[in-house]
Order: sequence, then structure tokens, then C-alpha cells
Amino acid sequence: MPAALTTSLAGFLTGGSLIVAIGAQNAFVLRQGLARHHVGAVVLLCALSDAVLIVAGVGGLGAVVDRAGWLVDVVRWLGVAFLLWYAAGSLRRALRPGALGAETGARAESRRSVLARAAALTWLNPHVYLDTVLLVGSIAATYSAAGAAGLDGRWWFAIGAVAASVAWFTGLGYGARALAPALARPRAWQVLEIVIAATMIAIAVKLATG
Repeated sequence: MPAALTTSLAGFLTGGSLIVAIGAQNAFVLRQGLARHHVGAVVLLCALSDAVLIVAGVGGLGAVVDRAGWLVDVVRWLGVAFLLWYAAGSLRRALRPGALGAETGARAESRRSVLARAAALTWLNPHVYLDTVLLVGSIAATYSAAGAAGLDGRWWFAIGAVAASVAWFTGLGYGARALAPALARPRAWQVLEIVIAATMIAIAVKLATG
């Protein structure tokens, strides 16, 4: 197998393993996918954000993040505040199950509002800087000598990691439609909102305590 393909595959597996964990961003993409509302825009924003962070990490920003502990702390507490606010919104919707459903709830939000939330859930998560930027950047550096076609091995690794991100968000956003029949009733959406709220609160507590 060519060195470039092997390195890209390593990047794909590394990026995939970091992104598949159920977190605030994934829960939001799943919710929009189930509602079938602004799915393409959300998937594009999340994938592009990941690509920017991966490229930044491979390009050396990880070293800056590693030294700027205070900046990570600022992002961490902003993230905690936003996650708790988002969880409160999910709980409010869960208390009004009659107003929830595939045609309402998430569909009542404007594209600007949806994208703002997606951006906040992405960029106000300090783990994205530690995992996507610092960790991916550090691992990519070990492939520097595995270049091909005049391209440093780090960038073949980055290509694989970006591909994993695009595949994951696309599959999560559009694959969620298969679950739509099970969520046709407002009661099912009530359970979903409670699960999302619990996920957000758990992540907020983890960020605040660690």
C-alpha cells in the first residue's frame, strides 16, 4: 500500500475515533437530522469547523494551545455556561411535549439560530482544542517523513482525518432520518429532549470539574 494512502488511512481512523463519541455537537447534529431541518447547513458547518481545526493542529497551532492554558480555561467556562443554557432549553421543550414533533420543535428555529448553536457547540468546547488541534497535530507530526507526491506526510494524515469528519457528520445528519418514524409522536421527542439535556449537563459538569 502506498505510503500516502497508509498515512491517510491512519488519519481517517484517528479522526474517526475522536469524533464518534456522543457529545454535545453530535447530539445537536442528530437532533437536526431527526427533524430534517437545516441538516445540510449544520453538517457543512461542523465538517468545515473540524477541517479548520485539523489543519490548524497539523500546521502547528497545537503547540500554541499547549502553552496557552489560560485560553483553554476561558473557553471551558464559556462552554459550561452555554451547555447549561442549552440543556435548560431542551428541558423547557420536554415539559411541553405537545409542541414537539418532526414538523415542529427543531423546525421552528431559523437557519441563523441553528447555525449559531452549532458553532457554539463546536468552538466553545475546550476538548476540541485539546483533541482535534493538539492531539491530532501531535500524531500527524510523527508521519512527517511519510510524504509522497511532494506533500509532507502530516498533510496526508490531515486529509484522512478531514475525510473521517465529513463522513461522520454526513452519516449522522442524514442517517438520522431512518429513526424518524420512531419519533413521529411528541412523547418520543420529549424523551429525546430529556436525553439531550442530560447529555449537555453531564458534559458541562465534566468540563467544570476537570
